[in-house]
Parts: sequence; structure tokens; C-alpha cells
Amino acid sequence: MHGLDNVVGLIAVVVATSVVARRIGMLSPILLVVVGIGISFIPGLLEIELDPGVVLVGILPPILYVAALETSVPAFKFNLRPILLLAVGLVLFTTAAVGFTLHMLMPAVPQAACFALGAVVAPPDAVAATAVARRIGLPRRVVTVLEGESLINDASALVTLRVAVAAAVGEAVDGWSITETASIAVIGGIAFGVAGGLVVGFVHKRITNPLIDNAVSLLTPWVVFLPAERVHASGVVAVVVCGLSLGHRMPTLMSAASRLQMDAFWRMVKFLLEGAVFLLVGLQLRALVAHVERSFAFTMGALVAVVGVVILARIAWLFPTTYLTRLIPKVRRRDPAPPLAAPAVISWAGMRGAVTLAAALSLPEHLPGDAYYPRGLFVILAFGVIVATLVLQGATLPTVARWLRVPPDDQKEDALAEATVQHEASRAGKDRLEEVAADAPEGVVERLRLVAQSRSNLAWERLGRAGRETPSAAYARLRREMLNAEREVFRKARDTGRIPEETLRQAQRDMDLEETLLEREDL
Repeated sequence: MHGLDNVVGLIAVVVATSVVARRIGMLSPILLVVVGIGISFIPGLLEIELDPGVVLVGILPPILYVAALETSVPAFKFNLRPILLLAVGLVLFTTAAVGFTLHMLMPAVPQAACFALGAVVAPPDAVAATAVARRIGLPRRVVTVLEGESLINDASALVTLRVAVAAAVGEAVDGWSITETASIAVIGGIAFGVAGGLVVGFVHKRITNPLIDNAVSLLTPWVVFLPAERVHASGVVAVVVCGLSLGHRMPTLMSAASRLQMDAFWRMVKFLLEGAVFLLVGLQLRALVAHVERSFAFTMGALVAVVGVVILARIAWLFPTTYLTRLIPKVRRRDPAPPLAAPAVISWAGMRGAVTLAAALSLPEHLPGDAYYPRGLFVILAFGVIVATLVLQGATLPTVARWLRVPPDDQKEDALAEATVQHEASRAGKDRLEEVAADAPEGVVERLRLVAQSRSNLAWERLGRAGRETPSAAYARLRREMLNAEREVFRKARDTGRIPEETLRQAQRDMDLEETLLEREDL
């Protein structure tokens, strides 16, 4: 029961802390880490030891999968160059910078072991940066680059860590072996991801039950991750490729009922997993401090140095790669140089998370023949980088974005594009209606024409909002009041025995679906 108690307690703290964070206007990942640190010093309360396998195999695949499902493939492809420069180039640059810095501080520690810690702290978190970016309304392209980076950087960091650990434990590592390891990881991961997308897409297309669709979706991240890892391919790459493939084809793979149910299901899973990850990070502090063998002064000095290198490396990498690549005429024509505010805000969005701590905990306990290998120090340094970047960068990113005056997306331009496409879609729907409605009652056909016209009008209304209630907003407000009255009649009929519970539930479901559509219209 102790394990079940911990799970229930973990979920309860995640929910309560997230509610408090929204009430006080604080980012929930930051508050969850702080709360976790506080709880870690209360004996007997949520004493959970973080198993790196739980994070890297149990939690990371579904988080990456749902992020990939929600990522725009066209936007991802357009921004592939900056994404790869961050997710691969910056990871290697940070690994080297941290590795050399640590080796200067601790010359007795093997260089390969120092590079291993560099790989551990190199990848920003897949959750924190994009959560902040969306909340403060950063431009869509900035969010896409941050999302794309977080989808791939874990793979490049884990492959780099694998090579560094192999060198540290005495295995022969040369240019060929590094190339072979990276090639197997990347190409194998892509192959498993493409195959998984094709197979799972084939299965989804033939399923008509939304519950089974959701069960298949839940299994998918591990179905592609585990076999890929078994043959030393990158499970992370496999999950991301599979998620991008399925997300792009989702409108043609599932029924509307399956998509609605899957969206609600993954939103809940994502909320709980992301919250649990940050809370678990905070809960580890007490146990980690107990295993540090170096002096407090040296540990703090090393932590300041590593945090400083991690932050400065991102800044030093971003600006040259952003503007020097534009010296290539083809790149400049396709993608003109952005204002300085864009790379500046991206350079400050480098918060680390649970993958960093899990990777640190996966470091070997000992190195053959090396008495100076400070694994406990490395783990506490990784933890310190997580907390420092979350608190320092995460808490100040909204202020930095406001100070830089990062221009938001043009909402009128978005609304105009939506209205134009919605008008074309409504016209296509009405044309199709005229083709297939020959035998239908005229009243039904006319009602469907009005529905199509209403959807088109709704999109155009969003262009003309000027602080007053639009016809569609008035319709949504009044219809919501009507639905509340209708629900009350059904509830009383159930209570007095006029209708069975099943009838109430069906009517309730129909009204809930309609109200969900009203909320969309009232946006």
C-alpha cells in the first residue's frame, strides 16, 4: 500500500499545487519544484526515490508523443534548420563547454566523465520552455522552434551521453565508432518511427470504437520506443517521428468521436505526467545532498560555474548561428533575418527538467580504476542546474519578453486567413450538399444551408470585434442559459422517476457536446 499511497499523494500534490500556481499567477513547473524541495525535508512524507528508468522509459515517451501529435509538420519542416542547430549543434556545444570547464575545476576527473555531465545538462526541458512561451503569448514561430528543439534534443543528448560514458568506462571510442553509434541511433529511430506511424495509422483507420482508439494511442509511444531501444536505435527519435506522422494525418485516421475523446484523454495524461515530473525533481533534494562528498564551498562554486556555462553557451551559440547562416543567399531569400528580440528570447528559454536529473542518475556508480570520479557531485550539479534555470530563467522569461518587446502574431491576419478558408470550406460544404440532397426534405436542406452560412459568418465576425457583443457571442450566451434550463428539467425528471438514469446521461452528453461547440464560438 505504501507505493499506492505515494502515487495518490503525488497526484494530489500536483493538482493542489497547479491550482495554487494559477491563482497566484506563477508558473506551475517552478512552484512544483519548490514544493517538492520543501516536502523532501519532511520525514515520512512522499519519500520517492527517482528511478531514471521510470523517467526515461516510463514518462518521457508519452510526453514527447503527445507533443509531437500537436506539432505542425509544415511549420516543423520550415524551421528544421534552426531546430537542428539548437537540438544537435547547441547540445554538442554545451556538452563540450561544460566538459572542459569541469575538467579545469577537477583535473583529476577524466575528461570523458566531464563530457558525460555536459551531455546530461545540455538539453532544455520538453515542457517548461513551451509552457512559458504559450502562456506569455510569444510568436508562433518562436514556440515552434522551442517545441521542435525539445522534441529532438533529448535524443542527441542521450546519444552523446552514451558515447561519453563508453569512453569514461574504458571502451575504445574513435571517430568511426561515434559516427556508427549516432547513425544507428538516428537512422534506426527514424525507421522505427516511420514504421510505427504506418502500422498504427493502419490500425486506427480500421477501428470504430473510440475507447479502443484511445487504448491504441496510449500504447503507441512504448510500442515504437521499446523495440528501437532494444537494437540501440533512438527511441526518442522513433516516438517523435511516429507522433509527427500520426498527428499530421489525424483528420483522416480517426472518427470525430475518437479525436474528441483522445484529445481530452491526452490533455489529462499530459497534465499529470508533467506535474509529477517536476514534483519528483524537487523531492530528490534531501537524498542528493546526503551523498555529496565534496565541501559545500567547492560544490557551490562548481554549481555556479556550470550554471553560468550552460546559460552563456546558449546565448553564445544562438546569435551567431541565427545571423551568420543568413550570409548564405539561399537561406536569406527563403528566411530573412529575424529581429534581435527573437533569438534573445529563445536564448533565455533554456530551462532544464527531469530528463537532466534522470540522465544524471543513470551515470555509472564507479569508473574502472578511478578513485576521483565524483558521481554524487555530478548528480547534485545536474539538480542545481534544473532548479537554477527554472527559477532564474523561467520566472524572468515573461519580464524579458516584455522588455525585449517581442512582436506577437498579428491576430487580425490570423482571423482573416481563418475567415477566408472557412468561407471556402462553407462553399464546398454547400456544393456537396446540393449534390447529395436530392431526396432529402427541403426543410432539412435549408437548415443545413443556414448552418454552413452561420459558420462562415462566425469567422468573419472575429475580424470586427470592437469591445461589443457579436451576434454569435450573443447566440452562445443565450443558448447556454437555455441549456442550463433544459438540464434542470431532465434532472428533475430523473429524480421523480419519469425517466431512467440512462436517458439523463444521453441527454446530458448531447447538451455537453453542444455547449462545447458554443465555447469554441465564443472564443
